[in-house]
Amino acid sequence: MQDAHEPLFRKSMHLELPVPGNSCTDTVFKNWTNLWLWLLIVCQAMEKSITVAESPARSAKFIPIKHWIVVGSDDGYIRVFDYRTSEKVHEFKAHEDYIRCVEVHPTLSCIFTASDDGSIKLWDWEKDWTCCRTFEGHSHYVMHLALNPKDDHSFASASLDGTLKIWSVDSPVPRLTIGENSEGLNCVEFFFSHADGKLYLLSGSDDHTAKVWDYVSGECLHTLKGHEHNVTAVFVHPQLPIVITGSEDTKVRVWSKATKCLETTMDLELGRIWYIGYIKDKEQVAFACDEGIVTAKILSSGVESE
Repeated sequence: MQDAHEPLFRKSMHLELPVPGNSCTDTVFKNWTNLWLWLLIVCQAMEKSITVAESPARSAKFIPIKHWIVVGSDDGYIRVFDYRTSEKVHEFKAHEDYIRCVEVHPTLSCIFTASDDGSIKLWDWEKDWTCCRTFEGHSHYVMHLALNPKDDHSFASASLDGTLKIWSVDSPVPRLTIGENSEGLNCVEFFFSHADGKLYLLSGSDDHTAKVWDYVSGECLHTLKGHEHNVTAVFVHPQLPIVITGSEDTKVRVWSKATKCLETTMDLELGRIWYIGYIKDKEQVAFACDEGIVTAKILSSGVESE
């Protein structure tokens, strides 16, 4: 890897900033050491607020076809709201403990829920929110779920029992268990490599690392070291050859997808980072932190392609 004080190369860029308004603060973050140019947009105006429950809400997902937002809370309930009117459409008891994650199936009329009770459940809203299947096998909190982008009938789960599990929608038992000797796992994502045409898993762990796993064999191929606390969020950029990780150390770290080398580090100054998402139509990465939400558009990079 190149010396930290030596630029890879310099090039001129044209940057069009959005017109500043009362609702956000626009900041350009430059790191010429690794040729990164970010446009940070710190949101200050609230678009809409919905009171969900007295207990904390940990996960929410949009279902655009129904104009719904589905929210999972610490009281074990799923609540469904019409996001146009804020009206509650439905609620039901889904788990006996905290709901950590909600995911919407891309083709079925179903959502997945993952809980501290160690189970994952599949619910069908076209069948009056019937529980179609319960997936059991984890021995600790199920922290996160990820849907397979290449197979609608497959998904992965990450748990504090130190394992990733691969599941089929049609079976209540896992198809594969990965990483049984690792620390607790907080998050998981799939990513596809165009270089070799293979599918991989990316996880974030309480051992302060992120790891890349072979999806077929379950072998750990790479360990990304650099964070100083639990890695709580991982993200594979859909357009750029980079991987982004977030941690309780408050830092965002960006890694080359091809070389797995650390490219740059940034402190968002908003406390611990809990989730990294993507706003597709704006090509912006969103970071959910203790003290707020920030979005960033990565306008340029010198990271090596796959």
